[in-house]
Amino acid sequence: MRRLEGRVAIVTGGSSGFGRATAVRLASEGAKVLVADLDEGNGRETVGLVGQIGGESDLFIGDIATEAGAASMVRRALDLFGTVDILVNNAGIAPEGEDGRTWDAPEDSWDRVIRVNLKSIYLCTRAALPTMIAKGKGSVVNVASIAATRTCSSASYAAAKSGILGYTLQVASELGPQNVRINSVSPGFMITPMSTGERRGLSDEESRARLAEMAAKPPMRRMGEADDIAAAIAYLASDDAKYVTGQEIIVDGGYVGF
Repeated sequence: MRRLEGRVAIVTGGSSGFGRATAVRLASEGAKVLVADLDEGNGRETVGLVGQIGGESDLFIGDIATEAGAASMVRRALDLFGTVDILVNNAGIAPEGEDGRTWDAPEDSWDRVIRVNLKSIYLCTRAALPTMIAKGKGSVVNVASIAATRTCSSASYAAAKSGILGYTLQVASELGPQNVRINSVSPGFMITPMSTGERRGLSDEESRARLAEMAAKPPMRRMGEADDIAAAIAYLASDDAKYVTGQEIIVDGGYVGF
């Protein structure tokens, strides 16, 4: 019996990186998956990958960092699959043009990072919770970052990811009596489109240097992969973690602990 057989999951930011790996992993465990993203082309590729392993999924295109978008996403899952058991709040962006004095970032850049990385979690969770509470069971998994507790990014990104940890802890305390769990996963230095530099327009040489620098930081002397994060999320989504709530699982090759 697969751990998530018969359950329905929503994965935001599911077109690539952690989101894509998570959608495929949850489907391999038996879940039906709604992939939510703004990138239709790559989102359809994720749906195709789920189909290749015999899973069932569909795609929602919309801005889930708005109240209307988050509500529409959940309605789409309910219309397609009848319920929502698992919500993976993975959607996120890296700030642009915030090198150096990130405390002095442009206001529009700050607002965009906070809106996508933090506000979307509040909106999507709020939209999905009534269904979970009515069922008396559910799991929300938020993707945070070691940037919440270590200086390895920018001020706006760190503020958003720190906010995720605080939000997770508070809401877990409120949802415990309803048997709805909420946890977070904090990736370390991982190989994703966000880290390789392709979204920043780096050359191959610059990208290799960037990755080598990051790989040298954790005690394991290598970077993690998206599947490492997907595995942690699948655990928290499953009944293997039925007595786990309000927790942060750090997946970073030991970086934070040393």
